[in-house]
Formats: sequence, C-alpha cells, structure tokens
Amino acid sequence: MRLMAGDDFMHISLLLMNQIIQLFIMIFMGFIIVKAKLLKAEDSKILSVIVLYLIIPCVIINAFQVDYTPQTVKGLLIALAGSVMTQVILLIVVSILGRVFHLNEVEVASIYYSNSGNLIVPIVTFILGKEWVLYGCVFMSVQLVFIWTHCKKIISRESTYDWRKIVLNINMISIAIGIVLFLTRIHLPAIINNTLSAVGSMIGPASMIVTGMLFAGMDFKQIFANKRVYFVSFFRLIIVPVIALFLIKCSQLSTFSSNGNKLMLIVFLAIITPSASTVTQMCQVYENDSQYASAINVVTTLLAIVTMPLMVMLFQITI
Repeated sequence: MRLMAGDDFMHISLLLMNQIIQLFIMIFMGFIIVKAKLLKAEDSKILSVIVLYLIIPCVIINAFQVDYTPQTVKGLLIALAGSVMTQVILLIVVSILGRVFHLNEVEVASIYYSNSGNLIVPIVTFILGKEWVLYGCVFMSVQLVFIWTHCKKIISRESTYDWRKIVLNINMISIAIGIVLFLTRIHLPAIINNTLSAVGSMIGPASMIVTGMLFAGMDFKQIFANKRVYFVSFFRLIIVPVIALFLIKCSQLSTFSSNGNKLMLIVFLAIITPSASTVTQMCQVYENDSQYASAINVVTTLLAIVTMPLMVMLFQITI
C-alpha cells in the first residue's frame, strides 16, 4: 500500500519547509534579543531549565489525554515497538561511529538525538491530524528516557548512572503519569488539560529562542568554517535516517495494522529532524560547550529544509 501520491508528497514537503522556516524565525528572535542587549547569551540558561523541567512534562501528560480504544492501544504498541527498535539500534551504531571517528560527547549526542520534541507535534498535526500526535509522543517519551540516562551521563561526564535521580526526574514522572491516566481512562478536568496544552505549546518557540540567544554570542566565521559541524550534520541528516529507514523496512512493522504506514511515517519523521535542541539545553545546564551544540543545531535546522523532504520521498519509495 502506498501512503502518498505525488501531490501529497509535495504538500508534505511544503509543510516541512514551512515548519522549519518558522523555527528559523524563532531562532532569529532569540538572536535579536541578545544583539539588542536586552539580555545576555548566558541568560538563556533560565529558559533552558523552564523547557526541560516544565514545558516538556506538560507536553507529555497532555498527549496521553486521549480516548482508550483497542485501535489506539494497538497503534501505541506498534509505535512503541518502532520507536524502541530504531532508537536502541541507532544508539549502538552511533556509539560505534563515535569511537571510529573520535567524536566528542556533544557530537555523539547531536548525531543521535533528533529534534522530535519541537517538530513532531506540529508536523504530525498538519500532515495527519491532531489525533495522530499521541503516536509521535510515544517516540518522544522513549527518547526522553535515553536523554535523561545516556545523554545526561555523557554530557555531564558522570561516571555512573544515578538511578534515583533518573526515576525521580520530572520528565520520567510525567511519562508514568501520562501512561497511568491513559490506561485507567482518567481524563483531567478541562481547565487543567487546557493549561497543560497551553504551556506545552511553548516548546518550539522557547527552545528555538534559546538556540538563537546562544547563537548570538558566537563567532559566525568560526561556526561556518568549522568542518566538524558539517561532518556531524551529514551523519545526523543523512546516515542516521537511511539506517532508520532500513530498520523500519526490515522490521515489517508497517504491515501489522491498516494504519501501519502512517505509524511508521511518524516514527521516521521524528528521526529525520535536525539535532535536538534539548542537547543544547543540557550542555548549557551541565556546562559542556553549549555554543558548539547550538551551532550544530542551527546548521542541521538549515540543511533540514532540503534533507527532510528528500527523506520523506525516500520513505515513500521504500516502504
């Protein structure tokens, strides 16, 4: 079964470009705030903390506030299988690439972690409809587990995992709350749910403003003349998506449901996004070269205008 006709592909490509251009405008806003001397680049750390510990938890809990149906549960399990399978194998592959090419912690994290948190919700909403956002949040939830274990460990350069801090992390607690509410079919009062939705909607703007503020404090020539940035971008936008597409094709998960192609498209869309702005925020919180992480985020976002539509076309041809 083919998921999209040629006109549909063009429509999706335009939507992807539109979303990425919007992100760039948000980055520019953060850039202007610093250049106008209203704030300093380092002031963005406060906003990073708000994103990591307030906005993302609101997104997660709100996403699971949907009706419990057998079809929804089946879709969730397929999306979960696709998300876990791709992320576990990609983590192994990227870790090997890190050793082979002598990548540092920021580069490994930037290659492995996609910007699904900022892009998957608006992209899925526009392309497939709001009812499909839940399945994108499954990928986000799996990724958050890795972010607060693997990513936090390598960025903070901790020697061991502090499982108590991981389990008690507000993001992990939010995932647990969301799942429990969904399985017990409990719907939060409208006033609470609407509040969570309103706060969660800030994830894109807040994250991109942080990137723009950090970008304003950098030497442009040094950023764009750094060949390592393009090297990392190539792995993030080309190598990782191609490997993910191969895994999705071999898994045959798209055949498990009549909506299997759409579910796997959502997983794939989450993977092919630019490097995660969360990596920049975490680098800032743990003081590990946040400017370099921001530079990678900006360059991959720029290049994704071209690569994301191409990868969607490749998905259409392959799956």
